[in-house]
Amino acid sequence: MTTSARPFLNRRLTEFGTTIFAEMSALAVRTGSINLGQGFPDTDGPEEVREAAVRALRDGHGNQYPPGPGVPELRTAIAAHQLRRYGLSYDPDTEVLVTAGATEAIAAALLALLEPGDEVVAFEPYYDSYAAGIALAGGTRVPVTLRPHEGGFRLDLDELRAAVTDRTRLLLINTPHNPTGAVLTRAELTAVAELAVERDLLVVTDEVYEHLVFDDAEHVPLATLPGMRERTVTIGSAGKTFSFTGWKVGWVTSTPELVGAVRSVKQFLTYVSSGPFQYAVAEALSLPDSYFESFRADLCAKRDLLATGLAEAGFEVFRPAGTYFITTDVRPLGEKDGFAFCRALPERAGVVAIPNAVFYDNRDEGAPFVRFAFCKREEVLAEAVNRLRRL
Repeated sequence: MTTSARPFLNRRLTEFGTTIFAEMSALAVRTGSINLGQGFPDTDGPEEVREAAVRALRDGHGNQYPPGPGVPELRTAIAAHQLRRYGLSYDPDTEVLVTAGATEAIAAALLALLEPGDEVVAFEPYYDSYAAGIALAGGTRVPVTLRPHEGGFRLDLDELRAAVTDRTRLLLINTPHNPTGAVLTRAELTAVAELAVERDLLVVTDEVYEHLVFDDAEHVPLATLPGMRERTVTIGSAGKTFSFTGWKVGWVTSTPELVGAVRSVKQFLTYVSSGPFQYAVAEALSLPDSYFESFRADLCAKRDLLATGLAEAGFEVFRPAGTYFITTDVRPLGEKDGFAFCRALPERAGVVAIPNAVFYDNRDEGAPFVRFAFCKREEVLAEAVNRLRRL
Protein backbone atom coordinates (compact mmCIF):
# COMPACT_ATOMS: atom_id res chain seq x y z
CA MET A 1 0.00 0.00 0.00
CA THR A 2 1.32 3.43 -0.91
CA THR A 3 0.18 6.72 0.52
CA SER A 4 0.66 10.31 -0.53
CA ALA A 5 3.10 12.51 1.35
CA ARG A 6 0.24 14.94 1.81
CA PRO A 7 -1.04 15.04 5.43
CA PHE A 8 -4.36 13.29 5.95
CA LEU A 9 -5.85 15.97 8.19
CA ASN A 10 -7.26 19.07 6.52
CA ARG A 11 -4.66 21.80 6.95
CA ARG A 12 -7.27 24.08 8.48
CA LEU A 13 -7.42 21.73 11.47
CA THR A 14 -3.73 20.98 11.98
CA GLU A 15 -3.58 23.23 15.04
CA PHE A 16 -6.32 21.20 16.73
CA GLY A 17 -5.43 17.89 18.32
CA THR A 18 -7.36 15.79 20.81
CA THR A 19 -9.44 18.11 22.99
CA ILE A 20 -8.22 18.89 26.47
CA PHE A 21 -11.50 17.50 27.79
CA ALA A 22 -10.71 14.02 26.48
CA GLU A 23 -7.17 14.17 27.86
CA MET A 24 -8.17 15.30 31.34
CA SER A 25 -11.19 12.99 31.60
CA ALA A 26 -8.94 10.05 30.71
CA LEU A 27 -6.50 11.23 33.37
CA ALA A 28 -9.34 11.31 35.91
CA VAL A 29 -10.25 7.70 35.12
CA ARG A 30 -6.64 6.51 35.19
CA THR A 31 -5.92 8.10 38.57
CA GLY A 32 -9.33 7.64 40.19
CA SER A 33 -9.59 11.39 40.66
CA ILE A 34 -12.68 13.56 41.08
CA ASN A 35 -13.38 15.03 37.66
CA LEU A 36 -14.14 18.74 37.96
CA GLY A 37 -12.81 19.32 34.46
CA GLN A 38 -15.42 18.49 31.86
CA GLY A 39 -18.74 20.26 32.30
CA PHE A 40 -21.30 17.53 32.75
CA PRO A 41 -23.52 16.91 35.80
CA ASP A 42 -23.19 13.69 37.80
CA THR A 43 -26.96 13.42 38.30
CA ASP A 44 -29.81 13.24 35.80
CA GLY A 45 -32.34 15.98 35.31
CA PRO A 46 -36.04 15.96 36.20
CA GLU A 47 -37.65 12.53 36.43
CA GLU A 48 -40.72 13.67 34.49
CA VAL A 49 -38.53 14.71 31.57
CA ARG A 50 -36.71 11.38 31.54
CA GLU A 51 -40.05 9.58 31.63
CA ALA A 52 -41.24 11.71 28.71
CA ALA A 53 -38.32 10.33 26.69
CA VAL A 54 -39.21 6.76 27.68
CA ARG A 55 -42.82 7.38 26.73
CA ALA A 56 -41.77 8.75 23.34
CA LEU A 57 -39.67 5.64 22.71
CA ARG A 58 -42.49 3.30 23.64
CA ASP A 59 -45.05 5.22 21.60
CA GLY A 60 -42.82 5.18 18.54
CA HIS A 61 -42.32 8.95 18.49
CA GLY A 62 -38.98 9.79 16.90
CA ASN A 63 -37.69 6.25 16.51
CA GLN A 64 -37.40 6.91 12.78
CA TYR A 65 -36.06 10.05 11.11
CA PRO A 66 -37.75 13.12 12.59
CA PRO A 67 -38.40 16.14 10.34
CA GLY A 68 -35.22 17.92 9.27
CA PRO A 69 -36.00 21.19 11.12
CA GLY A 70 -37.01 19.27 14.26
CA VAL A 71 -40.29 17.83 15.49
CA PRO A 72 -43.12 20.40 15.48
CA GLU A 73 -43.77 19.91 19.20
CA LEU A 74 -40.24 20.97 20.09
CA ARG A 75 -40.09 23.86 17.64
CA THR A 76 -43.37 25.15 19.08
CA ALA A 77 -42.04 24.75 22.63
CA ILE A 78 -38.83 26.64 21.79
CA ALA A 79 -40.81 29.51 20.28
CA ALA A 80 -43.10 29.59 23.33
CA HIS A 81 -40.07 29.63 25.65
CA GLN A 82 -38.49 32.58 23.85
CA LEU A 83 -41.77 34.49 23.95
CA ARG A 84 -42.56 33.73 27.58
CA ARG A 85 -39.08 34.41 28.93
CA TYR A 86 -37.90 37.26 26.73
CA GLY A 87 -40.80 38.60 24.67
CA LEU A 88 -39.18 37.35 21.46
CA SER A 89 -41.69 36.08 18.90
CA TYR A 90 -40.53 33.39 16.46
CA ASP A 91 -42.46 31.38 13.89
CA PRO A 92 -41.93 27.70 14.80
CA ASP A 93 -42.11 26.68 11.14
CA THR A 94 -39.63 29.14 9.63
CA GLU A 95 -37.60 30.68 12.47
CA VAL A 96 -36.67 27.70 14.66
CA LEU A 97 -34.21 24.89 13.87
CA VAL A 98 -33.37 21.92 16.10
CA THR A 99 -29.73 20.78 16.06
CA ALA A 100 -27.51 18.05 17.53
CA GLY A 101 -26.62 20.14 20.54
CA ALA A 102 -25.25 23.66 20.55
CA THR A 103 -21.94 22.51 19.09
CA GLU A 104 -23.57 21.57 15.79
CA ALA A 105 -25.58 24.79 15.83
CA ILE A 106 -22.38 26.82 16.18
CA ALA A 107 -20.56 24.87 13.45
CA ALA A 108 -23.50 25.01 11.04
CA ALA A 109 -23.96 28.74 11.61
CA LEU A 110 -20.29 29.49 10.97
CA LEU A 111 -20.13 27.27 7.88
CA ALA A 112 -23.30 28.84 6.53
CA LEU A 113 -22.53 32.50 7.15
CA LEU A 114 -18.78 32.81 6.49
CA GLU A 115 -16.80 33.00 3.28
CA PRO A 116 -13.07 32.20 3.27
CA GLY A 117 -11.16 35.20 4.58
CA ASP A 118 -14.03 36.68 6.59
CA GLU A 119 -13.05 37.82 10.06
CA VAL A 120 -14.91 36.69 13.16
CA VAL A 121 -14.54 38.64 16.39
CA ALA A 122 -14.94 36.37 19.43
CA PHE A 123 -14.44 36.82 23.15
CA GLU A 124 -11.29 35.12 24.41
CA PRO A 125 -11.01 32.75 26.25
CA TYR A 126 -13.48 30.83 24.13
CA TYR A 127 -14.99 27.38 23.99
CA ASP A 128 -12.66 25.33 21.79
CA SER A 129 -15.25 24.48 19.13
CA TYR A 130 -15.43 28.18 18.17
CA ALA A 131 -11.88 28.20 16.87
CA ALA A 132 -12.36 24.90 15.03
CA GLY A 133 -15.64 26.03 13.46
CA ILE A 134 -14.14 29.29 12.23
CA ALA A 135 -11.18 27.38 10.79
CA LEU A 136 -13.42 24.88 9.00
CA ALA A 137 -15.31 27.76 7.41
CA GLY A 138 -12.05 29.33 6.23
CA GLY A 139 -12.57 32.37 8.44
CA THR A 140 -10.06 34.29 10.50
CA ARG A 141 -10.68 34.59 14.22
CA VAL A 142 -9.97 37.88 15.92
CA PRO A 143 -9.93 37.54 19.71
CA VAL A 144 -11.04 40.23 22.13
CA THR A 145 -9.78 39.17 25.54
CA LEU A 146 -11.89 39.25 28.69
CA ARG A 147 -9.58 40.18 31.55
CA PRO A 148 -9.76 39.97 35.34
CA HIS A 149 -11.53 42.91 36.94
CA GLU A 150 -12.91 43.27 40.47
CA GLY A 151 -13.19 39.54 41.17
CA GLY A 152 -14.56 38.60 37.74
CA PHE A 153 -13.79 39.01 34.04
CA ARG A 154 -14.87 42.00 31.98
CA LEU A 155 -15.12 43.04 28.33
CA ASP A 156 -13.16 46.07 27.11
CA LEU A 157 -15.58 47.79 24.72
CA ASP A 158 -12.84 49.98 23.22
CA GLU A 159 -10.86 46.85 22.38
CA LEU A 160 -13.97 45.33 20.82
CA ARG A 161 -14.55 48.36 18.59
CA ALA A 162 -10.90 48.39 17.55
CA ALA A 163 -11.08 44.70 16.56
CA VAL A 164 -13.77 45.30 13.94
CA THR A 165 -12.41 45.99 10.45
CA ASP A 166 -13.81 46.14 6.94
CA ARG A 167 -13.18 42.39 6.73
CA THR A 168 -15.28 41.59 9.82
CA ARG A 169 -18.37 39.57 8.92
CA LEU A 170 -19.58 38.29 12.24
CA LEU A 171 -19.44 38.69 16.02
CA LEU A 172 -19.47 35.45 18.01
CA ILE A 173 -20.86 36.24 21.46
CA ASN A 174 -21.09 33.91 24.46
CA THR A 175 -23.04 35.05 27.51
CA PRO A 176 -23.18 33.69 30.18
CA HIS A 177 -19.57 33.07 29.28
CA ASN A 178 -17.68 29.79 29.39
CA PRO A 179 -15.06 29.51 30.89
CA THR A 180 -14.92 32.78 32.87
CA GLY A 181 -18.51 32.82 34.17
CA ALA A 182 -18.93 36.46 33.11
CA VAL A 183 -22.44 37.64 32.25
CA LEU A 184 -22.50 40.64 29.92
CA THR A 185 -24.51 43.50 31.36
CA ARG A 186 -27.35 45.21 29.53
CA ALA A 187 -25.09 48.24 29.01
CA GLU A 188 -22.32 46.10 27.51
CA LEU A 189 -24.75 44.27 25.23
CA THR A 190 -26.29 47.57 24.14
CA ALA A 191 -22.83 48.72 23.07
CA VAL A 192 -22.30 45.42 21.21
CA ALA A 193 -25.66 45.86 19.46
CA GLU A 194 -24.90 49.43 18.46
CA LEU A 195 -21.57 48.33 17.00
CA ALA A 196 -23.22 45.49 15.04
CA VAL A 197 -25.82 47.83 13.58
CA GLU A 198 -23.28 50.55 12.81
CA ARG A 199 -20.92 48.14 11.00
CA ASP A 200 -23.71 45.94 9.55
CA LEU A 201 -22.44 42.76 11.19
CA LEU A 202 -24.11 39.42 11.73
CA VAL A 203 -24.04 38.07 15.27
CA VAL A 204 -24.09 34.49 16.52
CA THR A 205 -24.90 34.29 20.23
CA ASP A 206 -24.24 31.18 22.30
CA GLU A 207 -26.71 31.40 25.18
CA VAL A 208 -26.71 27.80 26.42
CA TYR A 209 -26.25 28.92 30.04
CA GLU A 210 -29.16 31.37 29.86
CA HIS A 211 -30.87 29.88 32.93
CA LEU A 212 -27.69 29.70 35.01
CA VAL A 213 -27.18 33.26 36.24
CA PHE A 214 -26.58 34.07 39.90
CA ASP A 215 -26.92 36.86 42.43
CA ASP A 216 -27.98 40.09 40.70
CA ALA A 217 -26.86 39.07 37.21
CA GLU A 218 -29.44 39.20 34.40
CA HIS A 219 -29.36 37.29 31.14
CA VAL A 220 -30.30 39.64 28.30
CA PRO A 221 -30.66 37.96 24.89
CA LEU A 222 -28.95 40.15 22.31
CA ALA A 223 -31.87 39.65 19.92
CA THR A 224 -34.10 41.68 22.26
CA LEU A 225 -32.10 44.87 21.67
CA PRO A 226 -32.94 47.42 18.92
CA GLY A 227 -31.88 46.38 15.44
CA MET A 228 -30.66 42.94 16.53
CA ARG A 229 -33.42 40.43 15.88
CA GLU A 230 -32.90 40.56 12.13
CA ARG A 231 -29.11 40.06 12.34
CA THR A 232 -28.77 37.67 15.30
CA VAL A 233 -28.60 33.87 15.28
CA THR A 234 -29.41 32.77 18.84
CA ILE A 235 -28.27 29.33 20.01
CA GLY A 236 -29.78 27.45 22.95
CA SER A 237 -29.49 23.96 24.39
CA ALA A 238 -31.35 21.56 26.64
CA GLY A 239 -28.20 19.89 27.97
CA LYS A 240 -27.13 22.60 30.42
CA THR A 241 -30.63 23.64 31.49
CA PHE A 242 -32.07 20.17 32.16
CA SER A 243 -28.91 18.15 32.94
CA PHE A 244 -29.28 15.75 30.03
CA THR A 245 -26.07 16.59 28.18
CA GLY A 246 -25.95 13.20 26.44
CA TRP A 247 -29.19 13.84 24.59
CA LYS A 248 -27.53 16.51 22.42
CA VAL A 249 -30.59 18.64 21.73
CA GLY A 250 -29.87 22.24 20.75
CA TRP A 251 -31.58 24.86 18.64
CA VAL A 252 -31.29 28.01 16.58
CA THR A 253 -33.76 30.90 16.47
CA SER A 254 -33.50 33.73 13.96
CA THR A 255 -35.09 35.14 10.82
CA PRO A 256 -36.32 32.79 8.08
CA GLU A 257 -33.37 33.77 5.91
CA LEU A 258 -30.73 33.12 8.56
CA VAL A 259 -32.37 29.93 9.84
CA GLY A 260 -32.66 28.73 6.25
CA ALA A 261 -28.95 29.32 5.70
CA VAL A 262 -28.01 27.38 8.84
CA ARG A 263 -30.43 24.57 7.93
CA SER A 264 -28.82 24.26 4.49
CA VAL A 265 -25.56 23.30 6.20
CA LYS A 266 -27.06 21.32 9.10
CA GLN A 267 -28.81 18.91 6.71
CA PHE A 268 -25.40 17.74 5.49
CA LEU A 269 -23.91 17.35 8.96
CA THR A 270 -26.23 15.19 11.07
CA TYR A 271 -29.38 15.67 8.96
CA VAL A 272 -31.46 14.81 12.06
CA SER A 273 -30.79 13.51 15.57
CA SER A 274 -32.22 12.78 19.02
CA GLY A 275 -35.73 11.93 17.78
CA PRO A 276 -37.40 10.69 21.01
CA PHE A 277 -35.46 13.18 23.12
CA GLN A 278 -36.90 16.06 21.12
CA TYR A 279 -40.37 15.21 22.42
CA ALA A 280 -39.04 15.08 25.98
CA VAL A 281 -37.29 18.44 25.69
CA ALA A 282 -40.53 19.94 24.37
CA GLU A 283 -42.14 18.96 27.67
CA ALA A 284 -39.13 20.16 29.66
CA LEU A 285 -39.34 23.66 28.21
CA SER A 286 -42.87 23.98 29.56
CA LEU A 287 -41.85 23.20 33.16
CA PRO A 288 -43.00 25.85 35.64
CA ASP A 289 -40.79 28.73 36.65
CA SER A 290 -40.25 27.02 40.00
CA TYR A 291 -38.08 24.39 38.26
CA PHE A 292 -35.74 27.00 36.77
CA GLU A 293 -35.56 28.93 40.05
CA SER A 294 -34.80 25.78 42.06
CA PHE A 295 -32.18 24.66 39.55
CA ARG A 296 -30.45 28.02 39.70
CA ALA A 297 -30.52 28.11 43.51
CA ASP A 298 -29.03 24.61 43.68
CA LEU A 299 -26.17 25.52 41.37
CA CYS A 300 -25.58 28.80 43.18
CA ALA A 301 -25.13 26.95 46.47
CA LYS A 302 -22.70 24.55 44.81
CA ARG A 303 -20.79 27.48 43.33
CA ASP A 304 -20.41 29.00 46.78
CA LEU A 305 -19.30 25.69 48.30
CA LEU A 306 -16.55 25.15 45.75
CA ALA A 307 -15.51 28.80 45.53
CA THR A 308 -15.04 28.98 49.29
CA GLY A 309 -13.06 25.74 49.32
CA LEU A 310 -10.82 26.86 46.48
CA ALA A 311 -10.08 30.14 48.23
CA GLU A 312 -9.25 28.28 51.46
CA ALA A 313 -6.92 26.02 49.46
CA GLY A 314 -4.96 29.08 48.33
CA PHE A 315 -6.32 29.85 44.86
CA GLU A 316 -7.37 33.31 43.75
CA VAL A 317 -11.02 32.72 42.86
CA PHE A 318 -13.07 34.61 40.28
CA ARG A 319 -16.60 34.01 41.49
CA PRO A 320 -18.76 33.47 38.38
CA ALA A 321 -21.98 35.37 37.71
CA GLY A 322 -23.19 32.53 35.50
CA THR A 323 -22.49 29.06 34.01
CA TYR A 324 -21.25 26.21 36.20
CA PHE A 325 -17.55 26.90 36.01
CA ILE A 326 -15.16 28.70 38.34
CA THR A 327 -11.94 30.19 37.02
CA THR A 328 -9.02 30.41 39.43
CA ASP A 329 -5.52 31.83 39.37
CA VAL A 330 -2.81 29.40 40.55
CA ARG A 331 -0.09 31.99 41.12
CA PRO A 332 -0.88 32.42 44.84
CA LEU A 333 0.03 28.72 45.16
CA GLY A 334 3.48 29.45 43.74
CA GLU A 335 2.53 28.07 40.32
CA LYS A 336 2.53 29.83 36.96
CA ASP A 337 1.79 27.15 34.34
CA GLY A 338 -1.83 25.98 34.33
CA PHE A 339 -1.06 23.06 32.02
CA ALA A 340 1.63 21.65 34.30
CA PHE A 341 -0.51 22.33 37.35
CA CYS A 342 -3.54 20.46 35.94
CA ARG A 343 -1.48 17.49 34.77
CA ALA A 344 0.07 17.15 38.22
CA LEU A 345 -3.07 17.88 40.24
CA PRO A 346 -4.54 14.34 40.08
CA GLU A 347 -1.43 12.89 41.70
CA ARG A 348 -1.09 15.75 44.17
CA ALA A 349 -4.72 16.04 45.26
CA GLY A 350 -6.89 13.52 43.41
CA VAL A 351 -8.81 16.22 41.51
CA VAL A 352 -8.96 17.05 37.80
CA ALA A 353 -9.38 20.57 36.39
CA ILE A 354 -8.92 22.23 32.99
CA PRO A 355 -6.14 24.71 32.10
CA ASN A 356 -7.77 27.81 30.67
CA ALA A 357 -4.85 28.43 28.31
CA VAL A 358 -6.44 25.99 25.83
CA PHE A 359 -9.21 28.56 25.35
CA TYR A 360 -6.80 31.34 24.32
CA ASP A 361 -5.01 32.11 21.07
CA ASN A 362 -2.36 33.78 23.20
CA ARG A 363 -1.57 30.89 25.54
CA ASP A 364 0.57 33.12 27.77
CA GLU A 365 -2.49 35.28 28.48
CA GLY A 366 -4.33 32.32 29.96
CA ALA A 367 -1.33 30.50 31.46
CA PRO A 368 -2.08 30.98 35.17
CA PHE A 369 -5.81 30.29 35.00
CA VAL A 370 -7.50 26.98 35.78
CA ARG A 371 -11.20 26.07 35.49
CA PHE A 372 -13.23 23.89 37.86
CA ALA A 373 -16.80 22.66 37.24
CA PHE A 374 -19.27 22.75 40.13
CA CYS A 375 -22.19 20.90 38.47
CA LYS A 376 -21.62 17.91 40.74
CA ARG A 377 -23.28 16.47 43.84
CA GLU A 378 -22.57 18.41 47.02
CA GLU A 379 -20.81 15.45 48.63
CA VAL A 380 -18.51 15.20 45.60
CA LEU A 381 -17.67 18.89 45.80
CA ALA A 382 -17.09 18.64 49.55
CA GLU A 383 -14.67 15.75 49.03
CA ALA A 384 -12.89 17.66 46.26
CA VAL A 385 -12.51 20.65 48.57
CA ASN A 386 -11.12 18.39 51.29
CA ARG A 387 -8.59 16.92 48.87
CA LEU A 388 -7.54 20.33 47.55
CA ARG A 389 -6.53 21.35 51.06
CA ARG A 390 -3.43 19.19 50.47
CA LEU A 391 -2.12 22.00 48.29
